[in-house]
This record gives sequence, C-alpha cells and structure tokens, in this order.
Amino acid sequence: MKGTEHFKETIKRYLDGRAQTDELFAVSYAKENKNLDDCITFILNQVKASGCCGMTDDEVWSLAIHYYDEDNIDVGKSISCGIVVNHKVELTEEEKAQARKDAIKAYQEEEMRKMQQRHSKPAAKTQTNQPEPSLFDF
Repeated sequence: MKGTEHFKETIKRYLDGRAQTDELFAVSYAKENKNLDDCITFILNQVKASGCCGMTDDEVWSLAIHYYDEDNIDVGKSISCGIVVNHKVELTEEEKAQARKDAIKAYQEEEMRKMQQRHSKPAAKTQTNQPEPSLFDF
C-alpha cells in the first residue's frame, strides 16, 4: 500500500474515535488479524473496483468499518497511488488573528518593496563592444 500518509492518518483518527464511542466496533477494531495497512489496501481496491475517482467521507468510513467487521475479507493486491484528502481546517480565534496579522504584514512589505523599486534609479545600460548597425552598413 502506497497511499499518502495523510490519508492513513485520517482513517486511523476516524477509526480511533469510532472505537471510543462504539463498544461493538471497538471489539472489531481490536482484532489481532486486522491492521491499518490492510484496511487502506481494502479501501483502495474497493474504490478501484467501483470505477470512481473519488468517494465521500461516509463511503470511505463505511469501507473501513466493513474491513474491521468482516473476519474473512479479501483485501486485494497492494495499489500504488496518490490520494487527496479533503478536509476543513478549523482555526481558533487566536490563529485567525495571527493569520490576519501575518497577511497584513506580508502585504505591507510587498507594497513597500514595490514603492522602493519605483523610486530607485534604473540601472545604467551596460556598453557592449558591438557597434550599432546603420543604414549605410547594408
């Protein structure tokens, strides 16, 4: 399985949370013959078999849970692919304020740089050893 680590972490985080709130799933999740890498391989093979290029979070979660619930399940062959994980990042008020402050500072620095470039003298033309052609040279 060569899925992205972010995908693997996202699946693990979901399964860990589910096991904490669902006692029946916690039993399945603790099975010794199950592991996260095989779970990811199972999900990727199911997505490939469906012919889809993407799935909703709920579809992926249900495949992960299905892998852990079933004792005899064909995981499939390892698939090497890239995986994009869409997620929404929630910032705290302090993080939002800091991001706003950083953006304003970056904008001010960029505008200052532009103003300094406008007021700086243009670089003198370097002389080349080639004479300029004239109409009489043709």
